[in-house]
Amino acid sequence: MASKLLLLRRLSRFLKPSPASPYLHSSYSFIHGFRFFPLKASVIPDLLENLHPPSPSSSSRSFCSPSFNLNGESQGPTAIDYRSLLQEDEFHRLADSTIHDLQEKFEDYGDTVEVDGFDIDYGNDVLTIKLGDLGTYVLNKQTPNRQIWLSSPVSGPSRFDWDQDAKSWIYRRNKANLYKVLEVELEQLCGKPIVLS
Repeated sequence: MASKLLLLRRLSRFLKPSPASPYLHSSYSFIHGFRFFPLKASVIPDLLENLHPPSPSSSSRSFCSPSFNLNGESQGPTAIDYRSLLQEDEFHRLADSTIHDLQEKFEDYGDTVEVDGFDIDYGNDVLTIKLGDLGTYVLNKQTPNRQIWLSSPVSGPSRFDWDQDAKSWIYRRNKANLYKVLEVELEQLCGKPIVLS
C-alpha cells in the first residue's frame, strides 16, 4: 500500500490537466517550481486498484546513492595520522615550552600596559589572557592533532601546527606565525608593542 501511495504522489506531479478528464480538478498550483494538479478524492481508490509497481525487469530511474565499497578499498581521502608528524612527547615539550614562555612574557607585558582588567591565568594546560573590555585570548594544546589552538578577540579561532623548518607554530591556512599574530594583535588592542619571538 505504501509503495502505491508513493507512486501515486509521483504520478500526480506529472499529470497534465485535460478538460475531458473526469479525474482532475481544473485548478492547479506551483510549489517550488513544480506544477501540481489536485486529484478528486473520489477517484483515488480507482487509481490505486489499477496502479501496479514496475516489474524488476523494466528499466527505471534510481534515486538512491550508489553503494560504497566498505571492505577497506574506499577511494575517499585518507585521514591524517598526526602521530606521524610529531611524536607525542616532543609535541608536549614544544607546546609546554611555548605556552610557559608566552605566559611569562604576557605577565611582563601586563606590568607595562594600562589596560583595565588585564589578567593572566594558566591551568589545565590552558593559558587565558584577559584584556578587560578588549576581549580574551585563550591558548591551549590539542594533543590528538598535535596543535596549539588560539581563540582571539581579533582574528577568531586558529589552529597552529609545529613547522620543523621554521622552528615555530604556523597556521596552515594563511602561514601566520603564532608569535607574530599575538604581537600584532596585542599592539593593536593595547597600544604598546610586545616582542614574543
